[in-house]
Amino acid sequence: QVQLVESGGGLVQAGGSLRLSCAASGRTFSDVAMGWFRQAPGKEREFVAAISWIGRSTDYADSVKGRFAISRDNAKNTLYLQMNSLKPEDTAVYYCAAHRLYIGGQAEKEYDYWGQGTQVTVSS
Repeated sequence: QVQLVESGGGLVQAGGSLRLSCAASGRTFSDVAMGWFRQAPGKEREFVAAISWIGRSTDYADSVKGRFAISRDNAKNTLYLQMNSLKPEDTAVYYCAAHRLYIGGQAEKEYDYWGQGTQVTVSS
C-alpha cells in the first residue's frame, strides 16, 4: 500500500520556523518529482513548492519564495519543507504529493499520490 505521511506541523509564533517531513512507503518515489501544497480554512488548496526527482530543480509559489525551502532525501524516501519567517497567512493544512513524472509543476492534477496533511498554525 502506497502511503505518504506528513509530520512536523504545529503551532508557532509569527517569525518562527517549522520543518515538515513527508515519509513515503509502499514504493520508492526517487524517480518522480514531489511537491507541497496547502489549504487554508475556506480556501482552495494551493501549490507551495516542488522539487525534481534528484533535487536539482525547485519551484516555489511567490508567496513563500525566500522563506521556504524544499528538499528531499531519496535514500530515506523522505521529502522536507523548511519554513522560516512564518506569517499568520501561512496557517493551513500542508500536504505532500508525488508527481507522475521526474520533474513536476504546480498543477494538482499532475500529482498521483497525496498524504493526509499536517496542520500548521501561525499565531500573530
